[in-house]
Amino acid sequence: MAGCCWMVSQHLLLSTPPNHVPLNFSSALISSTPLSFSLGSGSRSRVRGRASARARATRTSNALSVSASSTLQALIFDCDGVILESEDLHRRAYNDAFSHFNVRCPSSPSQHPLNWDSHFYDQLQNRIGGGKPKMRWYFKEYGWPSSTVFDTPPEDDGDRAKLIDILQDWKTERYKEIIKSGTVEPRPGVLRLMEETKAAGIKLAVCSAATKSSVILCLENLIGIERFQGLDCFLAGDDVKEKKPDPSIYQTAVKRLGVSEKDCLVVEDSVIGLQAATGAGMSCVITYTSSTADQDFKDAIAIYPDLSNVRLKDLELLLQNVVPAK
Repeated sequence: MAGCCWMVSQHLLLSTPPNHVPLNFSSALISSTPLSFSLGSGSRSRVRGRASARARATRTSNALSVSASSTLQALIFDCDGVILESEDLHRRAYNDAFSHFNVRCPSSPSQHPLNWDSHFYDQLQNRIGGGKPKMRWYFKEYGWPSSTVFDTPPEDDGDRAKLIDILQDWKTERYKEIIKSGTVEPRPGVLRLMEETKAAGIKLAVCSAATKSSVILCLENLIGIERFQGLDCFLAGDDVKEKKPDPSIYQTAVKRLGVSEKDCLVVEDSVIGLQAATGAGMSCVITYTSSTADQDFKDAIAIYPDLSNVRLKDLELLLQNVVPAK
């Protein structure tokens, strides 16, 4: 069966945040194109295999080139959006924090606490990685809020940092409660692919921009304590100075894993994660969610709706034939 593939080409459309003015982004456009790889000495051939048949895959001639020297030595997973569909869980936890501390932004006409609706949060989390940066950006954009922490909007950097720290800490604890409720499951195919990776002797890692304590809780509850402890590398947002799309977390991971960037493959769900991976010189596959499906993944070597039909050998074949151009 010929591979069914798509070329994604768009800009994000951010709608009006709750009770605020519109954010300035343009709309999305999706068109179809077959997956092809550059082979040999300039000749071109379409690769039709199980990986391409099951994936929505994308490439551009100036983004990918052929290398037969890459061998998969490390598979690196993001957590939120890849191991679990967590966007709405985080949103609920933030809104609970805003309600608990009666957070009210001056630019909002509403007399109720700040509340991020699902559509706005999808766009916000696809633009800005990490919880504290999200709130800092939002408050800078729409005004610092009053709250039970500060009766009036904080004006100096120290008080603003304190407010964000308090909100984030409370939100993290609330998120943990949701995860521990037993109602959250890993995305399809994740556990099997992790098992295949470890069985093949390939190094396995998780790199997430989220708070370390919340990621640990997610992993222990969703992949199990034994799998978590068996990871060859685990990094969270606390471990690096800059959040994704900065490549720091993947640059740190490759050093700890002791492998070459070209022999690593990253599994991400968003363009922010994709930029972090490719910025570190690594190839990346996308397993998108409903909130990231329309993003521009032109630099990914393959795009999947989930990992249910993706096998380790599919990923090994992709990496052997397609790597980021130097």
